[in-house]
Amino acid sequence: MTRVAILISGGGSNMLALVRDMLSGDHPARPVLVAANDPAATGLARAAQMGVPVAAVDHRAYGRDRAAFEAALIQPILAAKPDILCLAGFMRVLTPDFVRQFEGRMLNIHPSLLPKYPGLHTHQRALDAGDAEAGCSVHEVTAELDAGPLLGQARVPVLPCDTADTLAARVLVQEHRLYPAVLRRYAVGDRRMVNLPPAPTGVSG
Repeated sequence: MTRVAILISGGGSNMLALVRDMLSGDHPARPVLVAANDPAATGLARAAQMGVPVAAVDHRAYGRDRAAFEAALIQPILAAKPDILCLAGFMRVLTPDFVRQFEGRMLNIHPSLLPKYPGLHTHQRALDAGDAEAGCSVHEVTAELDAGPLLGQARVPVLPCDTADTLAARVLVQEHRLYPAVLRRYAVGDRRMVNLPPAPTGVSG
């Protein structure tokens, strides 16, 4: 059984989608840790309620010393012995040294159709550019921000009335579909691209 650790920073809605899918009974992977860079992250309690071990390492205690923070963060991760590390709303940029330790087995979900709009404020940038569609991407993590090999995408139309918030809400629905679909494949070594069909009738997005 493939072991999966998940890093979060807040409520962890994508983490919840991954964990629920892994606990559904027919999954090739299981969650062995949910860790956060904020002890107050509400996703930690949610994970614990589902029986997943949790850990927190407060990045604020380390100031700007990212290496020291990562040295502390990696301890509970290594103790959990994950085969795959999933970033799910983890709002810290990891150093190349950290990324190298999990090269080829670390995933991230990003709220844009990469390679468009790496980094932050993706939905507003899509609106400002007049894009007809937006969406989300799952990719392998590399030292270059949001630039690793693509593993899956899901798309939503940009509506004339959209704001960054309304667009973000519809894209988030697709994130919760896409990330579990990619992880199911990835856990058995399948790196083929996942392109999700439009959401079923009645599902936003």
